Amino acid sequence: QVQLVESGGGLVQAGGSLRLSCAASGRTFSTYAMGWFRQAPGKEREFVAGISRSGAYTNYADSVKGRFTTSRDNAKNTVYLQMNSLKPDDTAVYYCAASATRLVVTTPSGYDYWGQGTQVTVSS
Repeated sequence: QVQLVESGGGLVQAGGSLRLSCAASGRTFSTYAMGWFRQAPGKEREFVAGISRSGAYTNYADSVKGRFTTSRDNAKNTVYLQMNSLKPDDTAVYYCAASATRLVVTTPSGYDYWGQGTQVTVSS
């Protein structure tokens, strides 16, 4: 069992930056690939970024490539999402998720545990 708690969301102007954190409970954090997803009102949950168990491999949605960076600190049981050059279209609830698979999965069904989400609002 893994419990995930996101933090760092908020209101920011377009062009600004935010850093999301996701703290995981338990001693098996390093055995999970981690993903970030987001869901805007009336839209499906979509993949944003993912990182492998060691942190050596990352994957990003085309819409955030070059602006967002994910990283992890296995000693602190925490994964991060640095978001730069934010746009109003980035407004959504952001979720972190843990996957027991070896690879970074881009679909929600590939994840076993989810956080409660944190709201990110980008004003124009």
